Amino acid sequence: MLRFECDYGEGAHPRVLERLTATNLEQTPGYGEDAYCAEARELLLSVCAQNADRADVHFVIGGTQANALTIAAALKPWQGVLCAVNGHINVHEAGAVEASGHKVLALPACEGKITAEQVCEAVDAHRRSSAREHMVQPGMVYLSNPTEFGTLYSRAELTALSETCRTLGLLLFVDGARMGYGLMAEGNDLTLPDYANLCDAFTIGGTKVGALFGEAVILTAPMLRTDFRCLMKQRGAMLAKGRLLGLQFLALFEGGLYFRIAAHADALAMRLHRAFEQHGWPLFFNSRTNQQFPVASNRELAQLAERYAFEEWQRMDEGHRAVRFCTSWATSEDAVDALVHDICSL
Repeated sequence: MLRFECDYGEGAHPRVLERLTATNLEQTPGYGEDAYCAEARELLLSVCAQNADRADVHFVIGGTQANALTIAAALKPWQGVLCAVNGHINVHEAGAVEASGHKVLALPACEGKITAEQVCEAVDAHRRSSAREHMVQPGMVYLSNPTEFGTLYSRAELTALSETCRTLGLLLFVDGARMGYGLMAEGNDLTLPDYANLCDAFTIGGTKVGALFGEAVILTAPMLRTDFRCLMKQRGAMLAKGRLLGLQFLALFEGGLYFRIAAHADALAMRLHRAFEQHGWPLFFNSRTNQQFPVASNRELAQLAERYAFEEWQRMDEGHRAVRFCTSWATSEDAVDALVHDICSL
């Protein structure tokens, strides 16, 4: 069985394992206060064209943890977070944000994205309402980029959202669990320095891009930087063996490995993209990242399922379904060759 259902099915890139093994018996301070974490923070800030006076970097284990922590740090008790109706925090985190006391304020989305105009309308509707004191107040905007559908925000779109948030007094947070796959995608025009300049907080995902586990939380807003480690400790997010996180990000970002392995996954995904199109399967979303969403007949998908694992996405009609195929940093060209061959043979 060749598996294409997610991008976190493998362990870790060999260079990550090498760094972990080489330092296994070293004794270091705990809770991320070791030299490896300090070096990793400096390296990430340099890649983002920031310095320690303008941004903080914190390492946590997973994406849900990173999202819940950042949103909890940002919002007052009566505030909620605006996001796309299909946003990860709204549909894939078992109510983690709401369990912390903050409502997710879902907005209609087009291919997984929301707009600056929608944010304006939502905030204006709240501020104009005579019942606003009885309603959850928008305090933050959450985006994922790439989105749940593999689509991307452009620099113009993110800039408009950033300017709108700053005008309205909202914070802007981008979930970058698949950041590498977005940065290296065909047509992407955003860079890590753009995220650092336009966002109040964003994450750089390691779990889905070569690490065993781990996300880097980048905080640029002064109000978020204050006492964030206290919140991490309170919420169980401060790993005692913190160096395990710092070492992984060092391995991934030294020499640009993170970007190369993400580009590898995107290139293979686009081979699948073209194969789906050539075979006459429409794409449910126009994704240029490592997630691809073809629409195919139940009969053809049943044949593929005998050899390949992929994720069910949406029933289109009685005879057709949209499904998701994911490539990852570790997907082999041989696996994609086999899948393309079998698609063309259907």
